[in-house]
Amino acid sequence: MSIEEALSNAEDRMHKCVDSLKHDLSSIRTGRASPAILERLMVDYFGAPTPVQSLATISVPEPRLISIQPWDRQSIPAIERAIQKSDLGLTPNSDGTVIRLVIPQLTDDRRRDLVKHVQRRTEEARVAVRNCRRDGVEAMRKDEREKIVSEDDLRRGQESLQKLTDRVVAQVDDAARDKERELMEP
Repeated sequence: MSIEEALSNAEDRMHKCVDSLKHDLSSIRTGRASPAILERLMVDYFGAPTPVQSLATISVPEPRLISIQPWDRQSIPAIERAIQKSDLGLTPNSDGTVIRLVIPQLTDDRRRDLVKHVQRRTEEARVAVRNCRRDGVEAMRKDEREKIVSEDDLRRGQESLQKLTDRVVAQVDDAARDKERELMEP
């Protein structure tokens, strides 16, 4: 493996860490209705765990309301049970054809708890990025030990990898800062 391949591999892995963080942060409830909070919701539909998006149309008709319109009315009780069992903290209201989720206003304590969760998840993403850097450095050192690359190339490769790591950690921090700002605004 050359230095360029090690850098490319590390960069791909680091960007996957950032994408994973952004996906996780999008599912954190902010007091505004967003279909993203239902992405991980699995419904026991005829004995098989099924994503709610596969069973219904999800829309946001109002800023604090999520509307779930199942294609099969028989799935309404199963979707309601899945929402109640989830960690969303929402109570479904059904009229027999549509399930409505009213998003309550967040309390200050809940906002602080969510910010702590964001910070914890952000630190996990930083650690994952640093692990990618470590793996890249190990691959480069292995090539240097096998005399595939010179010491100078190894040093330049490590400097490039560190610059890449710094850029990706900045992206992680930006994503976290944006989410914290979103959580703290009323």
